[in-house]
Amino acid sequence: MTTQPNPLGLRGIEFTEFCGPSTTELERLFLAFGFSRTHQHPAKRITCYRQNDITFLLNDEATGFSRAFAQKHGPAISSMGWRVDDAVFAHAEALRRGARNAEAQDLPYPAIHGIGDSLIYFIDRFGARGSLYDTDFAPHPDPLHQSDKGFLAVDHLTNNVPPGTMEQWADFYKQVFGFFEVRYFDIKGMKTGLTSYALRSPDGSFCIPINQPKSDKDQIAEYLREYDGPGVQHLAFATRDILASLDAMRDTPIETLDIDPDYYAEVFQRVPGVREDPQRIQAHKVLVDGNENGYLLQIFTKNIIGPIFIEIIQRENDLGFGEGNFTALFRSIERDQQRRGVI
Repeated sequence: MTTQPNPLGLRGIEFTEFCGPSTTELERLFLAFGFSRTHQHPAKRITCYRQNDITFLLNDEATGFSRAFAQKHGPAISSMGWRVDDAVFAHAEALRRGARNAEAQDLPYPAIHGIGDSLIYFIDRFGARGSLYDTDFAPHPDPLHQSDKGFLAVDHLTNNVPPGTMEQWADFYKQVFGFFEVRYFDIKGMKTGLTSYALRSPDGSFCIPINQPKSDKDQIAEYLREYDGPGVQHLAFATRDILASLDAMRDTPIETLDIDPDYYAEVFQRVPGVREDPQRIQAHKVLVDGNENGYLLQIFTKNIIGPIFIEIIQRENDLGFGEGNFTALFRSIERDQQRRGVI
């Protein structure tokens, strides 16, 4: 818990909505990550996939906001639903604080424009107040329930923005919602780099790092070209046991980034006290970071939804973002860019 001012009564993430020219591949990925297909909108082609406190909506409408968003960006995150104490109040207060109202037709909940003209909906039905999936959706006619793979919640979501706009977007989250800065990074790879602010929500439930590129060749610039503008670069799934989650993802189409074998020559000296089996960590190519208080384990997929990827993170009393891994991670991303001819 934090004692930060929380002007909109923000309480976390309710859902993430995806869209794309073709939703078949997106569904395949959701199922590979262990999500269950549970609900369908009664009047629209919107399907609900759930795993613990992570909910994905897959919008396959032929017209409307999400279809237009997919036509511009390709496979994308077109909206998110954020939990608040009172949706009407939060919407009005967000507008008073400078947010831009979302005026598209037939929006189901009060909304403002977020990163890259995506939408942020305000949702006040959750927990003890009920569930919008019970009232606004129906049980799916062809449900697919499967064992989850240990993913508990969205730990953070990272925004990529054009050069010179990082402060603007940091101010948006600070002034409208009451986010506060927890990290600043100036990251250098072998050939590329980026600068980044990491912001935490006023209720402490999730973070938003904001990245901007340093050159027209780095990973952020590549994202901005492919996505055609700013947007969500990746979501991070929290897990209590990253190795068990990765074991459960064997034989799926999800590929993770390669890591230099020599990374493991010294990492367990740099981060002592890791309780997990070092051989299993290396076999899964998991990155390790930490400090005197604790450690974290993390891994990154390759781009799997257009230029969007997924991070999986296990925190053991460490609220960082794997700063000690940035060099190794950038080398891995640069190798992937070299294979694809980007740099």
